Amino acid sequence: MKNAKLYFFALTLMVIFATTGQSNAQMQAPAASPAAYVSQNVGFTKISIDYSSPAVKGRKIFGEIEKYGVTWRAGANATTIIEFSTGVNIGGTNLRPGKYGVFITPQASGDWTIHFNAKGNSVFAYMKDGKIDEEAMAKDNAVSIKVAPMMAADNQERLIYTISAENNKVAKVTMAWEKVRLSFMVDTQVDQKMEGFKSAF
Repeated sequence: MKNAKLYFFALTLMVIFATTGQSNAQMQAPAASPAAYVSQNVGFTKISIDYSSPAVKGRKIFGEIEKYGVTWRAGANATTIIEFSTGVNIGGTNLRPGKYGVFITPQASGDWTIHFNAKGNSVFAYMKDGKIDEEAMAKDNAVSIKVAPMMAADNQERLIYTISAENNKVAKVTMAWEKVRLSFMVDTQVDQKMEGFKSAF
């Protein structure tokens, strides 16, 4: 009986050590640009954004790390993806429900461009001779819009996206990083959908 107890105790210790060893072997350092996700219901539409959140880390981001006039993936690691559960309107263009890649072209002065890639491609899918082929990329835009960047007094260390429901018909989506705040509006077409419901009965 005593031997059986000792055997069971030894077996338990072996299992604990084996499990701990596996956990340590699989442990990795935290990602430099952790994955992030935000979603908001607006009207009848769920708007979601999947992105990775890089840090400033004392660097000058726009104009140096992200060059002016060069389209950027609007995040880090993988493609930044925005998804709409129903059809929406951005900048006067109707978009079908689904996922779109988001790219941003910063500029030294004037408006910046936000691109909504219809294929959900990575910006690097348009690399040609070591540079982004802006013309080829533009052909896959579902829509692109010009947005005036707002410069904030405070520094946003990690890139973040926020979605405000505003009047619960038109949403405001904002990208904030370093001192830049870039916002665009998404019309979830509540009134049109209500009219469609009425005409169905």
